Amino acid sequence: MSIVVAICLRTGRRVWRRPVTLAFSFAQPLLWMSFFGFLMHRFPLGDLPQDVSYLTFLLPGICALTLMQGSSQSGIGLVRDFQRGFLQRMLMTPAPRSLIHLGRLVAEVSRMHGQALVVALLGVVVGARMQLSPGSLALALAASVCFAVAFSSLSSIVALRARAPEPVGTFVQLVNMPLLFTSTALVPQKQMPEWLAALSTFNPLTLVADSLRAALVFGVNPPLINVGILAVLACIMSVWAVYELNHLALTLVESE
Repeated sequence: MSIVVAICLRTGRRVWRRPVTLAFSFAQPLLWMSFFGFLMHRFPLGDLPQDVSYLTFLLPGICALTLMQGSSQSGIGLVRDFQRGFLQRMLMTPAPRSLIHLGRLVAEVSRMHGQALVVALLGVVVGARMQLSPGSLALALAASVCFAVAFSSLSSIVALRARAPEPVGTFVQLVNMPLLFTSTALVPQKQMPEWLAALSTFNPLTLVADSLRAALVFGVNPPLINVGILAVLACIMSVWAVYELNHLALTLVESE
């Protein structure tokens, strides 16, 4: 566990030493909430309760977007470690690669959930309403953690394959926007065209946004199928990321 704690603390310190990066990671979700929340405040929400405003509906989707933005960029830190030689030195130690990955995940997922919490509180300040219950909130948190783990691991996979920041940036642009506009983060599924509604059903961002919306807006338990799918996705991506770390370590040994 000392390996996990050490890597987690190092990753966390690097984030706090770059306050500009941290500030920019808030920018897009807050802009989405500001512009969409007030621009579309009269948007019809279909058969949702009349007391649910569009801003209230939108807030869980913006929290999910915050998680996606942060997790999809987490591989950039791994690229920097590779370019400075720190990652190579770490992989040449006896430390299990799974613990190296876990340490980074703990730091990144904790940071992203802290940012999502700040966004949620700001949403309440500007008028969103929440209904919280401990049980439903715990399930929603499990779904959001699995989502963040899956996308952080996927970003790490891209970073370990590319070993340069540009492909990671391209990955963020190519993946985030299509996922956002084919999800229920911004609009209810019943307000979408049929083909888009069918497509959104399989979107991981939809799964986490709906889970957060169920817990935060309606105070009910998120669908267990959502949590289960996200948990499976997190396991697959984490195992793949550890495999890529092992592959890189083997490549370093063979090159000596």
